[in-house]
Amino acid sequence: MEDLIAEHIVVDGMNVIGSRPDGWWRDRDGAARRLLAKLQRLAAATGDKVTLVLDGRPLADVAEGLHDGVQVVYARRAGRDAGDDRLVELVAHLPEPERVRAITSDRALAARVRDLGATVAGAGGFLELLESY
Repeated sequence: MEDLIAEHIVVDGMNVIGSRPDGWWRDRDGAARRLLAKLQRLAAATGDKVTLVLDGRPLADVAEGLHDGVQVVYARRAGRDAGDDRLVELVAHLPEPERVRAITSDRALAARVRDLGATVAGAGGFLELLESY
């Protein structure tokens, strides 16, 4: 699983959260906070830069910005593919997108970030990796 780690990991938050039917839909905000906590442990253990991209309204207690080693960003608009567009925008503006590993199981999003030079890992395998941190 260690091959899922890169120098900059960009996570499609809702895709990762939604990849496991663990009842996350009953507490979407709590699921986002739990994923952030797992990503913070990963960032602390690996030293990699980690960015979490979330859809929907910003969490009241998690503003856009750096949170214990994890950069949190939100979709700039509501609607279909808003988070995907934000993730692509982010990767496109990075100086070395080839050093990015995007985490998503969304095939269309994966193709878009691969076109920018990033690599992609699926949500399920990434969640398994997170359990070891």
